[in-house]
Amino acid sequence: MANPNPLMVESSGSEPADAAVQSALRTLDAEGGGIAAIAAALQSDLRAPFVAAVDLIRNAKGRLIVTGLGKSGHIGRKIAATFASTGTPAFFVHAAEASHGDLGMITPDDVILALSWSGEQPEMKNLITYAKRFRIPVIAMTAERESSLAKAAGIALTLPKAREACPHNLAPTTSSLMMLALGDALAIALLEGRGFTSVDFSVLHPGGKLGALLKYTRDLMHTGEAVPLKPLGTKMSEALVEMTSKGFGCVGIIDGRGHIVGIVTDGDLRRHMDMGPRLMSATVDEVMTRNPKTIDRDVLAGEALEILNSSKITTLIVTEANKPIGIVHLHDFLRAGVA
Repeated sequence: MANPNPLMVESSGSEPADAAVQSALRTLDAEGGGIAAIAAALQSDLRAPFVAAVDLIRNAKGRLIVTGLGKSGHIGRKIAATFASTGTPAFFVHAAEASHGDLGMITPDDVILALSWSGEQPEMKNLITYAKRFRIPVIAMTAERESSLAKAAGIALTLPKAREACPHNLAPTTSSLMMLALGDALAIALLEGRGFTSVDFSVLHPGGKLGALLKYTRDLMHTGEAVPLKPLGTKMSEALVEMTSKGFGCVGIIDGRGHIVGIVTDGDLRRHMDMGPRLMSATVDEVMTRNPKTIDRDVLAGEALEILNSSKITTLIVTEANKPIGIVHLHDFLRAGVA
């Protein structure tokens, strides 16, 4: 029967498959070399302009305007999106469209980050002229130190020369990745410099899987009568009824002050099966796990899920001043799209 998808490789040991993998490895090796070259440059010639670019963007009264054409334009859109999502107001302006009215999007309070590997794109001329006229700072990201763009910019982030992964050294591959990596480096340096937190991040990412991860424990927890609790001294027969009726597979144990001091789980029951019939008449004090793992109501859902996974448990008691105020189960994270 004919392969319905001719692009799929049918056997991993075939010659075409080996050739494809070798090609992929050459591509990754070339692109990895480009990233390594940037890392080396940041410790020498690129260091001072990189620091200057971070300071300029951080202190700007307006926004960061990212611009470019072709593959540089596509990379520029992603860089602008990364800046915007990490606390630096930014958007992309196509260098060619700028000459047809989009220059009006750029104000004297803004900073322009212009991407061009060659630094000689004629479509960028009007934008650079506009920037000079209104004294708008320009940061160039280019591989040509003596290019028109680099000379026109106040700060030139000169990328080290690198061979494209394309065997003809033509298709923008390594160069595009290098621009993207340097853009990410700028964005993260600004994020860390501003002390941008996961809470700040959650404000800008309310939707999708990421938005779910950035919900708080308080958004997912069960409260009130839904929380399975029993005081110290309770018979295990009563605790088992509480566990079964609430459906979380556990019951929190509280002391006379209402503080959480233990938990009885399905695992605790299994570990004490050797008690036989006496188990049901025993008190929770004899069976419970003391000092159970708890969580604060203001912990992000992603962090709470990590605690569940690393501790290999399915439930967490939510506390405030060591008093139980809620409970979250792994299923709650699944329903919310976090897990």
